[in-house]
Amino acid sequence: MRALANWSGALAGLMMILVGGLIPAALLLLDMDLHPKVLSLPSTWQVPALLLCALVCGPRAGVIAAVAYLTIGLVDLPVFHGGGGLSYVMTPGFGYLAGFVPAAWLSGRLSQQNDMNDVPHLTMSAIAGLIMLQLCGLLNLVIGSALYQWPDPLPELLFSYTLGPLPAQLVLCAGVGVLALPLRHLLFVE
Repeated sequence: MRALANWSGALAGLMMILVGGLIPAALLLLDMDLHPKVLSLPSTWQVPALLLCALVCGPRAGVIAAVAYLTIGLVDLPVFHGGGGLSYVMTPGFGYLAGFVPAAWLSGRLSQQNDMNDVPHLTMSAIAGLIMLQLCGLLNLVIGSALYQWPDPLPELLFSYTLGPLPAQLVLCAGVGVLALPLRHLLFVE
């Protein structure tokens, strides 16, 4: 039964990651007259979908979903931001995609600790996964820049790939924590 739960969670996570990459993130805010206003964020729901899968379904399902997503993208299906294929390994953004695997494991593992069934703890688990993902991406950027792999200077790459999207991704981690709690209760995750 546990294997079925892992595989079904991984499949659901893979579908969320694929669809999440297509959905731009936004916040619904109220202006001074209490009229709703949509604030577009420079991110998609792809990373939050991965973290949600890991928080709800556990580290195994999260890692399986991340590996499946990377495999689909590396066999020439254009699911990555710039397309797909093995040549994508040599782009500055691939380190962030490779970071999906340890991020899913870390978030899922943290969510299985005792007393993790509240929004602040689940949000912190998602943030820990996001930090792991960012560290993998930063490592790739630094090594690639040291080897003169990319034409753009390192500060520009850091802003484009890390500093630009990071605030929006942190806000979305709070949303992941809020969504994970009722899903964990609905699916009897303890």
